[in-house]
Amino acid sequence: MNISALQSFASDARRRLMGAVSAKLDAALTPGSSARVDVPAAVERLEQEIKEHDGGEQGRQHVVERYAYRWFNRIIAFRYMDVHGFTAVPVASAVELTDVNGLPGVLVAAKRGEYDEDVFGGSSTMGNAKLRDTVEALFNGSLQSDDPQGQAYGLLLQAECRYWSQFMPFMFERVDSSQGKVDELLMPADLLAEGSVLRQAVATMTPDDCEDVEIIGWLYQFYIAERKTEVMNGFSKSKKACADEIPAATQLFTPDWIVKYLVQNTVGRLWMQNHPDSQLYQDWEYYIQPEPEQNDQSEFLHIDNPEELTVCDPACGSGHMLTYAFDLLYGIYEEQGYSPSEIPGLILANNLYGMEIDERAANLAAFALTMKARAKARRFFCDGRRVEPHICLIRKEQFTTDEVQELNRLYGTSLDDEVWNTYANADIAGSLIQPSEQLGQLRELQWQNIPDDVTWDDFSLMSTDTLQRSNVVIAQTRFLLRKYAAVVANPPYMGSKNMGDELKRFVQDHFEDGKADLFAAFILRNLQLLLPKAMLGMITMQSWMFLSSFERMRRNLLATTTITSMAHLGARAFGSIGGEVVSTTAFVLQNLFIPHYQGTFIRLVDGETEEAKKRLLKNAILQERNNRNE
Repeated sequence: MNISALQSFASDARRRLMGAVSAKLDAALTPGSSARVDVPAAVERLEQEIKEHDGGEQGRQHVVERYAYRWFNRIIAFRYMDVHGFTAVPVASAVELTDVNGLPGVLVAAKRGEYDEDVFGGSSTMGNAKLRDTVEALFNGSLQSDDPQGQAYGLLLQAECRYWSQFMPFMFERVDSSQGKVDELLMPADLLAEGSVLRQAVATMTPDDCEDVEIIGWLYQFYIAERKTEVMNGFSKSKKACADEIPAATQLFTPDWIVKYLVQNTVGRLWMQNHPDSQLYQDWEYYIQPEPEQNDQSEFLHIDNPEELTVCDPACGSGHMLTYAFDLLYGIYEEQGYSPSEIPGLILANNLYGMEIDERAANLAAFALTMKARAKARRFFCDGRRVEPHICLIRKEQFTTDEVQELNRLYGTSLDDEVWNTYANADIAGSLIQPSEQLGQLRELQWQNIPDDVTWDDFSLMSTDTLQRSNVVIAQTRFLLRKYAAVVANPPYMGSKNMGDELKRFVQDHFEDGKADLFAAFILRNLQLLLPKAMLGMITMQSWMFLSSFERMRRNLLATTTITSMAHLGARAFGSIGGEVVSTTAFVLQNLFIPHYQGTFIRLVDGETEEAKKRLLKNAILQERNNRNE
């Protein structure tokens, strides 16, 4: 994978897309604009979104950043799907996938009068037929345009987004939603121009590079790199992180060898403890086998079948931990004799759960898992087989006192304002939030299943928006109250000195022993997400092992859990960021104290590069296996 080329592309794409979206936004918000006449709801939604983010230039900048990224997601998604043949006709690419100058296949086909019937004729894509008619009018000249080909392609791209929204609504919003209308309104122009983001995506995302869905994670990290630098520079000037800055400041793509070490020694270990005759471990190069005396059945979580192996990443980013967990779980299901066509859907339905505060990353994580499933099951998008990944965007939601009263009447409960407003600061606290069990007992309501004792007149007082927001709160609560067999995470790193007042106060109030850094708060929170005897695998800053500020946390961990293995990485484990910036340790612990347990500890601090540490870890584990088998 050409990392430097991906980095250059993503960084340039951000600047280009922000410029293009900014121009579209200015045009839409101009008094008397055509957008105000044609799509007034979309313009109203834009103005509201700007206002919700402090208005003025700050709110405008938030909107530009958000929609530029949403279109970046779509462009790279279509290129990836084109390469793998998941699109009937290439949407972003030429028919010859390596042709960086050719027109997109969907445009070439339309110029011949050929349209995919599923996209333009199905009942699920109402409105696309009208788009097709407009495209035809542009081609035959009955509709005048300064750039008929470019305008036609924009309409074809909109049609494809509408079509794919039924399969991946997290990536392609439904056009009948206000969000979908805004996306179309702010679609960048000149996508066919030389040097455009679309052209660059085709040139940079080569078929070889797209072999692994990991490319999505790299593009995400590189896209936000410039923003990350801006935030870090602000920290050096004593600026504190606000909600918009936390994702860029804290997210870091985890190298695949660290991901494998964590997943193999949590999910893999649980399976091997319960199924010691399995031979899958022989392909797990970072798996550390327990000593025979460490396989006391009273000391590990019992897993009878693959569906019980629930895996959570509470700060999942673009989904790297979960996509590898998908691979490992697929092998487990396969060994157990499940039908290959059913396995992808079973994994998404039963095993994998991710949480994230960054909309962009959450969408990419869901997309990456969907691509994993589609790659294994050709008919995955067919009726009855498609399953949407369990990736939860932890959203900020807040209700007025009047709305709370209406919600209590609707749901037949008496929760106070504080409980209903559990997620008032969710954009900064995310999965650190510990919701009330009372909130978790509620179930989502729709228009068609309102209680019998609530009259239509009563219910009509409740806006659709408020009902939808209450359902979001309930859905988020289910994720956060659930207990998992394994939790794997590379949590956000942020010292208390860089936290904004709200985040700092929240961490102090709820995670006193881990208040010095977000990663430490996540260690404590992740333990709460575990079933008894379940496994936790994390890579964190190494400071919790040494500093006095973490002494009480260390004591509690050693008294209540068991560290089964640790790879002390030190500096330079993340080659993509270089230098001594982050000194880390990767570790696995069990949610049970086992007296006299002898864990495996591997010291890798002397490795001068990421590659050296990777090699040293692999060799140490191999040597231990060989010694045990002699």
